[in-house]
Amino acid sequence: MLQCPLPRAAGVRFSSMTTKPPFWRPAQIPDMTDYAKVRMNMVDSQIRPNKVTDPAVLNAFLEVPRELFVPESLRGAAYIDEDLPVAHHRFLMEPMVLARMLQAATVRSTDRVLNIAAGVGYDAAVLGRMAHDVVAVEADAALADGARAALAACQASNVTVVTADPTKGHPSHAPYDVILFSGAVAQEPDGLAEQLTEGGRLVCVVKTGAGAVGQAVLVERVPGGFSHRVLFDAAIPELPGFEPAPAFVF
Repeated sequence: MLQCPLPRAAGVRFSSMTTKPPFWRPAQIPDMTDYAKVRMNMVDSQIRPNKVTDPAVLNAFLEVPRELFVPESLRGAAYIDEDLPVAHHRFLMEPMVLARMLQAATVRSTDRVLNIAAGVGYDAAVLGRMAHDVVAVEADAALADGARAALAACQASNVTVVTADPTKGHPSHAPYDVILFSGAVAQEPDGLAEQLTEGGRLVCVVKTGAGAVGQAVLVERVPGGFSHRVLFDAAIPELPGFEPAPAFVF
Protein backbone atom coordinates (compact mmCIF):
# COMPACT_ATOMS: atom_id res chain seq x y z
CA MET A 1 0.00 0.00 0.00
CA LEU A 2 1.32 3.45 -0.91
CA GLN A 3 2.33 5.72 1.95
CA CYS A 4 2.29 9.51 1.87
CA PRO A 5 5.30 11.41 3.19
CA LEU A 6 3.87 13.69 5.85
CA PRO A 7 5.26 17.23 5.96
CA ARG A 8 5.77 19.27 9.07
CA ALA A 9 3.71 22.39 8.60
CA ALA A 10 2.66 25.19 10.87
CA GLY A 11 -1.04 25.56 11.60
CA VAL A 12 -2.96 28.47 10.16
CA ARG A 13 -2.83 31.85 11.87
CA PHE A 14 -5.26 34.49 10.61
CA SER A 15 -3.84 37.99 10.70
CA SER A 16 -5.95 41.13 10.94
CA MET A 17 -5.69 41.40 7.14
CA THR A 18 -6.95 37.87 6.54
CA THR A 19 -10.59 37.22 5.75
CA LYS A 20 -11.91 34.59 8.09
CA PRO A 21 -14.01 31.90 6.42
CA PRO A 22 -17.63 31.79 7.62
CA PHE A 23 -17.08 28.59 9.64
CA TRP A 24 -14.07 30.01 11.53
CA ARG A 25 -13.98 29.33 15.25
CA PRO A 26 -10.74 29.59 17.25
CA ALA A 27 -11.20 26.20 18.92
CA GLN A 28 -11.38 24.46 15.54
CA ILE A 29 -8.18 25.87 14.04
CA PRO A 30 -5.41 24.91 16.45
CA ASP A 31 -1.78 25.77 15.81
CA MET A 32 -0.28 22.30 15.69
CA THR A 33 2.12 20.41 13.49
CA ASP A 34 1.25 16.81 14.40
CA TYR A 35 -1.13 16.18 11.52
CA ALA A 36 -1.02 12.42 12.03
CA LYS A 37 -2.55 12.95 15.47
CA VAL A 38 -5.18 15.27 14.01
CA ARG A 39 -6.01 12.67 11.37
CA MET A 40 -6.48 10.04 14.05
CA ASN A 41 -8.77 12.41 15.94
CA MET A 42 -10.80 13.01 12.76
CA VAL A 43 -11.32 9.27 12.32
CA ASP A 44 -12.10 8.63 16.00
CA SER A 45 -14.41 11.61 16.58
CA GLN A 46 -16.05 12.23 13.19
CA ILE A 47 -16.00 9.01 11.18
CA ARG A 48 -16.20 6.01 13.54
CA PRO A 49 -19.15 7.46 15.54
CA ASN A 50 -21.14 7.82 12.30
CA LYS A 51 -21.50 4.10 11.56
CA VAL A 52 -18.32 3.75 9.50
CA THR A 53 -16.69 0.43 10.39
CA ASP A 54 -15.05 -0.71 7.15
CA PRO A 55 -11.31 -1.06 7.91
CA ALA A 56 -10.38 -0.15 4.32
CA VAL A 57 -12.21 3.18 4.63
CA LEU A 58 -10.79 3.96 8.07
CA ASN A 59 -7.24 3.12 7.03
CA ALA A 60 -7.48 5.21 3.87
CA PHE A 61 -8.52 8.27 5.89
CA LEU A 62 -5.64 7.68 8.30
CA GLU A 63 -3.10 7.43 5.49
CA VAL A 64 -3.98 10.43 3.27
CA PRO A 65 -2.72 13.83 4.52
CA ARG A 66 -5.80 16.00 3.99
CA GLU A 67 -3.80 19.16 4.72
CA LEU A 68 -1.92 18.77 1.42
CA PHE A 69 -5.16 19.21 -0.53
CA VAL A 70 -6.20 22.62 0.81
CA PRO A 71 -4.65 26.08 0.38
CA GLU A 72 -1.65 26.45 2.68
CA SER A 73 -3.39 29.22 4.62
CA LEU A 74 -6.17 26.78 5.56
CA ARG A 75 -4.11 23.74 6.51
CA GLY A 76 -4.94 24.22 10.17
CA ALA A 77 -8.63 23.90 9.26
CA ALA A 78 -8.23 20.86 6.99
CA TYR A 79 -9.71 18.39 9.47
CA ILE A 80 -12.80 20.24 10.69
CA ASP A 81 -16.14 18.46 10.41
CA GLU A 82 -17.54 20.81 7.78
CA ASP A 83 -17.29 21.33 4.03
CA LEU A 84 -14.16 23.41 3.45
CA PRO A 85 -14.12 26.02 0.64
CA VAL A 86 -11.10 25.53 -1.63
CA ALA A 87 -12.06 27.62 -4.68
CA HIS A 88 -14.96 29.66 -6.04
CA HIS A 89 -18.10 27.54 -5.51
CA ARG A 90 -15.94 24.47 -4.81
CA PHE A 91 -15.57 22.66 -1.52
CA LEU A 92 -13.71 19.80 0.09
CA MET A 93 -16.44 17.43 1.27
CA GLU A 94 -17.03 16.91 4.98
CA PRO A 95 -15.02 13.83 6.03
CA MET A 96 -17.95 11.97 7.59
CA VAL A 97 -20.10 12.24 4.46
CA LEU A 98 -17.28 11.06 2.21
CA ALA A 99 -16.52 8.13 4.54
CA ARG A 100 -20.14 6.95 4.61
CA MET A 101 -20.39 7.20 0.83
CA LEU A 102 -17.22 5.16 0.36
CA GLN A 103 -18.41 2.50 2.79
CA ALA A 104 -21.69 2.21 0.87
CA ALA A 105 -19.76 1.86 -2.39
CA THR A 106 -17.89 -1.19 -1.02
CA VAL A 107 -14.70 -0.25 -2.86
CA ARG A 108 -12.46 -3.27 -3.45
CA SER A 109 -8.75 -3.50 -4.16
CA THR A 110 -9.46 -4.73 -7.71
CA ASP A 111 -11.88 -1.93 -8.60
CA ARG A 112 -11.53 0.73 -11.27
CA VAL A 113 -13.08 3.96 -9.98
CA LEU A 114 -14.30 7.15 -11.64
CA ASN A 115 -14.28 10.27 -9.47
CA ILE A 116 -16.57 12.96 -10.88
CA ALA A 117 -15.71 16.65 -10.27
CA ALA A 118 -12.58 15.67 -8.36
CA GLY A 119 -11.68 19.23 -7.34
CA VAL A 120 -8.46 19.31 -5.32
CA GLY A 121 -8.02 15.53 -5.55
CA TYR A 122 -8.47 14.48 -1.92
CA ASP A 123 -11.39 12.13 -2.58
CA ALA A 124 -9.41 10.54 -5.42
CA ALA A 125 -6.42 10.09 -3.10
CA VAL A 126 -8.56 8.29 -0.51
CA LEU A 127 -10.06 6.13 -3.27
CA GLY A 128 -6.55 5.39 -4.51
CA ARG A 129 -5.73 3.78 -1.15
CA MET A 130 -8.71 1.45 -1.57
CA ALA A 131 -9.01 0.69 -5.30
CA HIS A 132 -6.77 -0.63 -8.07
CA ASP A 133 -6.90 2.57 -10.13
CA VAL A 134 -8.81 5.85 -10.16
CA VAL A 135 -9.72 8.26 -12.96
CA ALA A 136 -10.44 11.72 -11.51
CA VAL A 137 -12.26 14.12 -13.87
CA GLU A 138 -12.17 17.87 -13.18
CA ALA A 139 -13.21 20.74 -15.46
CA ASP A 140 -11.27 23.52 -13.71
CA ALA A 141 -7.71 23.42 -15.06
CA ALA A 142 -6.22 25.17 -12.01
CA LEU A 143 -7.89 22.74 -9.61
CA ALA A 144 -6.80 19.81 -11.76
CA ASP A 145 -3.19 21.01 -11.72
CA GLY A 146 -3.32 21.41 -7.95
CA ALA A 147 -4.77 17.94 -7.60
CA ARG A 148 -1.94 16.45 -9.69
CA ALA A 149 0.66 18.17 -7.50
CA ALA A 150 -0.93 17.00 -4.23
CA LEU A 151 -1.40 13.47 -5.55
CA ALA A 152 2.25 13.39 -6.64
CA ALA A 153 3.28 14.48 -3.13
CA CYS A 154 1.32 11.46 -1.86
CA GLN A 155 2.92 9.17 -4.43
CA ALA A 156 -0.61 8.26 -5.58
CA SER A 157 0.58 6.75 -8.83
CA ASN A 158 -2.67 4.84 -9.39
CA VAL A 159 -4.71 8.06 -9.72
CA THR A 160 -4.99 9.82 -13.09
CA VAL A 161 -6.42 13.36 -13.21
CA VAL A 162 -8.20 14.24 -16.45
CA THR A 163 -9.11 17.84 -17.27
CA ALA A 164 -12.49 17.45 -18.96
CA ASP A 165 -16.23 18.03 -18.59
CA PRO A 166 -17.28 15.87 -15.61
CA THR A 167 -20.91 15.79 -16.73
CA LYS A 168 -19.78 13.41 -19.49
CA GLY A 169 -17.74 11.13 -17.21
CA HIS A 170 -14.80 9.47 -18.95
CA PRO A 171 -16.18 6.83 -21.31
CA SER A 172 -12.83 5.97 -22.90
CA HIS A 173 -11.77 4.18 -19.69
CA ALA A 174 -15.19 2.68 -18.91
CA PRO A 175 -16.61 0.48 -17.57
CA TYR A 176 -16.07 1.35 -13.91
CA ASP A 177 -16.73 -0.66 -10.78
CA VAL A 178 -17.42 2.49 -8.74
CA ILE A 179 -18.38 6.07 -9.61
CA LEU A 180 -18.18 8.71 -6.86
CA PHE A 181 -19.39 12.31 -7.09
CA SER A 182 -17.42 14.87 -5.04
CA GLY A 183 -20.43 17.08 -4.38
CA ALA A 184 -24.20 17.21 -4.71
CA VAL A 185 -26.19 16.98 -7.96
CA ALA A 186 -29.74 18.02 -8.80
CA GLN A 187 -30.86 14.59 -9.96
CA GLU A 188 -29.59 11.05 -10.21
CA PRO A 189 -27.06 10.95 -13.08
CA ASP A 190 -28.59 8.14 -15.11
CA GLY A 191 -26.41 8.85 -18.12
CA LEU A 192 -23.19 8.45 -16.16
CA ALA A 193 -24.50 5.28 -14.56
CA GLU A 194 -24.27 3.75 -18.03
CA GLN A 195 -20.48 3.81 -17.59
CA LEU A 196 -20.76 1.26 -14.76
CA THR A 197 -19.88 -2.37 -15.26
CA GLU A 198 -22.38 -5.06 -14.31
CA GLY A 199 -22.57 -4.97 -10.53
CA GLY A 200 -20.97 -1.53 -10.46
CA ARG A 201 -21.97 1.06 -7.86
CA LEU A 202 -22.53 4.80 -8.21
CA VAL A 203 -22.73 6.99 -5.09
CA CYS A 204 -23.82 10.62 -5.09
CA VAL A 205 -25.78 13.16 -3.05
CA VAL A 206 -28.98 14.36 -4.72
CA LYS A 207 -30.40 17.80 -3.78
CA THR A 208 -33.69 18.47 -5.52
CA GLY A 209 -33.97 22.19 -4.81
CA ALA A 210 -32.27 25.26 -3.38
CA GLY A 211 -31.86 24.90 0.36
CA ALA A 212 -33.07 21.31 0.31
CA VAL A 213 -31.38 18.68 2.41
CA GLY A 214 -29.64 16.25 0.10
CA GLN A 215 -29.84 12.49 0.21
CA ALA A 216 -26.91 10.18 -0.43
CA VAL A 217 -28.02 7.61 -3.00
CA LEU A 218 -26.53 4.29 -4.08
CA VAL A 219 -27.21 3.22 -7.68
CA GLU A 220 -26.18 -0.31 -8.65
CA ARG A 221 -26.11 -1.78 -12.14
CA VAL A 222 -28.04 -5.05 -12.09
CA PRO A 223 -29.11 -7.38 -14.92
CA GLY A 224 -31.62 -5.48 -17.02
CA GLY A 225 -31.27 -2.08 -15.37
CA PHE A 226 -30.36 -0.26 -12.15
CA SER A 227 -31.34 -0.48 -8.50
CA HIS A 228 -31.64 2.67 -6.36
CA ARG A 229 -31.35 3.04 -2.59
CA VAL A 230 -31.39 6.12 -0.35
CA LEU A 231 -28.59 5.90 2.22
CA PHE A 232 -28.70 8.96 4.50
CA ASP A 233 -29.29 12.72 4.56
CA ALA A 234 -26.33 14.90 3.60
CA ALA A 235 -26.14 18.69 3.30
CA ILE A 236 -23.10 19.11 1.06
CA PRO A 237 -22.71 21.87 -1.56
CA GLU A 238 -23.88 21.46 -5.15
CA LEU A 239 -21.44 20.88 -8.00
CA PRO A 240 -21.25 23.44 -10.83
CA GLY A 241 -22.53 21.91 -14.05
CA PHE A 242 -24.94 19.57 -12.31
CA GLU A 243 -27.66 22.13 -11.58
CA PRO A 244 -31.27 21.37 -12.55
CA ALA A 245 -32.19 22.10 -16.14
CA PRO A 246 -34.07 25.42 -16.51
CA ALA A 247 -37.82 25.01 -16.60
CA PHE A 248 -39.83 26.23 -19.55
CA VAL A 249 -41.79 29.42 -18.91
CA PHE A 250 -44.98 29.94 -20.95
